Amino acid sequence: MFWVIVVVMVLVVGAAALVALGAGGSLPDAERDRLAARLPDDRPVHRRDVDELRLPMALRGYRMDEVDDVLDRLGVELAQRDARVAELESALAAALPSAGPAQQRPEPPQDAR
Repeated sequence: MFWVIVVVMVLVVGAAALVALGAGGSLPDAERDRLAARLPDDRPVHRRDVDELRLPMALRGYRMDEVDDVLDRLGVELAQRDARVAELESALAAALPSAGPAQQRPEPPQDAR
């Protein structure tokens, strides 16, 4: 009876090893898990930049749903800020009609969202 248990244990360990090694095949190449899109250094951050940003995952990494909620909130706040800045700049431009073109600041690009 002892030898039967030993043989069964060897078979179970061997089967587990085959499954862990991909049943004799090779594992697929690991995908790089790095930021696909980085925040721009040469201009202000826009809503589109935040929408495209994806943070890397790790074994003991972040909770994706929580980070996605934060990124969504950040994107909304950036869009509201950009709209408010554009509104204030247009009000300032209307209030100061005597300012020449050299003194006026260019309008920021608007997102297509």
